Amino acid sequence: MKKIASWILKLMGWKVDKQTPEGIDKAIIVVGPHTSNWDFIVGRLAFFQYGMPVKILIKKDLFFPPLGWLLKAIGGIPIDRKSKNNFTDQAAEVFNRFDKVYMVFTPEGTRSYNPNWKKGFYYISLKANVPIYIAYMDYERKIGGFMEPLYPSGDVQKDIAYIKEKLSHYKGKYPEKGIRRVEDE
Repeated sequence: MKKIASWILKLMGWKVDKQTPEGIDKAIIVVGPHTSNWDFIVGRLAFFQYGMPVKILIKKDLFFPPLGWLLKAIGGIPIDRKSKNNFTDQAAEVFNRFDKVYMVFTPEGTRSYNPNWKKGFYYISLKANVPIYIAYMDYERKIGGFMEPLYPSGDVQKDIAYIKEKLSHYKGKYPEKGIRRVEDE
């Protein structure tokens, strides 16, 4: 699958930075900016190229045949939003089920500009005691990759401002919907 993904990305004009989370077997990956449905396709191909076992939390209701088979094949993990179990607890439990796993989030929660990010990824990172890797996609240069890990400090506002600062330098497919620094919101 690595070679096929590499070939498709090359055909689409995308380059993927070779650097991956070295020596880290479990992490949250925050990808941005998220401005288009194409982000999922490009991102999923990049993770195939990396050979990374990524997981994406998807509501349980969508896991019916044949869609459920496809979702599982691409790393989908069913999450019961109606369950009495807390979403954060369910997601953190995923890290206990695998020796090596990377859970992917687009914290904007939408493809439109949103200064009020979903913070679940942050609390899952704290609960599971795993770092957050910042990953970027830049449509202007057609390049994507990883930055350094962030070990949550417990100050959610400060840490999210840091992530926004890092990702604000990259342009999504629709730049006007992209991520802005906290000072510019």
